[in-house]
Amino acid sequence: MTIPAVLGGSPAFPDGVPFARPLVPPLDLVVSRLAPSYERGMLTNGPLVAELEERAAAYLGVDHVVAVSSCTNGLILALQALEPGGPVVLPSFTFSASAHAVAWNGLEPRFVECDSATFQIDVADASRRLEGASAVMATHVFGAPCPIEEVEALGQGAGIPVVFDAAHGFGAVHAERRVGSGGAAEVFSLSPTKIVVAGEGGLVATNRADLAEHVRLGRDYGNPGDYDTRFVGLNARMSELHAALALSSLDGVEDHLARRRTVAAHYRAALSSIPGLVPQAIDPSDLSTCKDFTITVEEDEYGLARDLVVRALDAEGIDTRCYFDPPVHRQRAYAHAQPAVLPVTDRVSSGVVSLPMFAELELHDVDTIAETLHALHGAAPEVRNASDRC
Repeated sequence: MTIPAVLGGSPAFPDGVPFARPLVPPLDLVVSRLAPSYERGMLTNGPLVAELEERAAAYLGVDHVVAVSSCTNGLILALQALEPGGPVVLPSFTFSASAHAVAWNGLEPRFVECDSATFQIDVADASRRLEGASAVMATHVFGAPCPIEEVEALGQGAGIPVVFDAAHGFGAVHAERRVGSGGAAEVFSLSPTKIVVAGEGGLVATNRADLAEHVRLGRDYGNPGDYDTRFVGLNARMSELHAALALSSLDGVEDHLARRRTVAAHYRAALSSIPGLVPQAIDPSDLSTCKDFTITVEEDEYGLARDLVVRALDAEGIDTRCYFDPPVHRQRAYAHAQPAVLPVTDRVSSGVVSLPMFAELELHDVDTIAETLHALHGAAPEVRNASDRC
């Protein structure tokens, strides 16, 4: 059996394997797309931004898409458009930007549990925490769709709007329905680790004309053009440079998604014989973007705790991420908030690890990562003893 690097063996990847690598289109295509706007001196709010919005709306099957400078700003403006007046219910097992968007609107994030297998919002727990809430926000975690209809029904039953943080979700499919048309709005990220990349940027997708108009005004300070601002907005415009990159990235989105799904399927097969490593559960009728490939490390079965696995993989040259640990309700930014008791979220966040995932990851490298995890399982007592001596 291979000797793990933490026990003196040779690293599986002496030169390292990165956690993520953006899939970027050829630079000459981006430059040629940008050139007309650049030569006209139109660097923001130009035709490329409008084209991106039109193409994204057609792809997602929604009436309106508004391009913004980031997913976070999109969430801030989408929530602002809904004029919530009380706490916003959202999972703690999400990226901090979800809660930040709530806080920037002067509202209280009310954190709820996640499901231990899917990592998505626990709708039943959310339903018990709705009293006085003014909105619900749910995340499509790691690119897998959350239970959209259940979340929408939750909001409808309480008479409050729903917003989806779809940062990871461009190209995801839920029950033959493309993610993007749920709730009052869904907001996507175009940052470097996402499926469609703009460098930085976001897309607000909605079927509500009023919400789209609010975000359009809001991304330009709330200024309709006469400098008499209608409300307190942001500088959240997308530049033509970012739109040119996003459009070129969008050209290859289906091939990109297919490749990521192939890598994820290969991971699942390669890890299936290793006890105690459980991939994120995804409904068979859904298609994830596979933005991340995340597993739960069940210490009793695998033999090692998650943190020790992470250290051992690092010694092998395998880069990983522990999303989302700490969960948002335990982050210092929210230490002032009413304490949330979320034992499932705490357990999930302390046990999950995301493995390298990108379109250009070779399948034989996936096999090597799986073989390394198998070797660590086989040598678990020795790895634990070595760790205790450190």
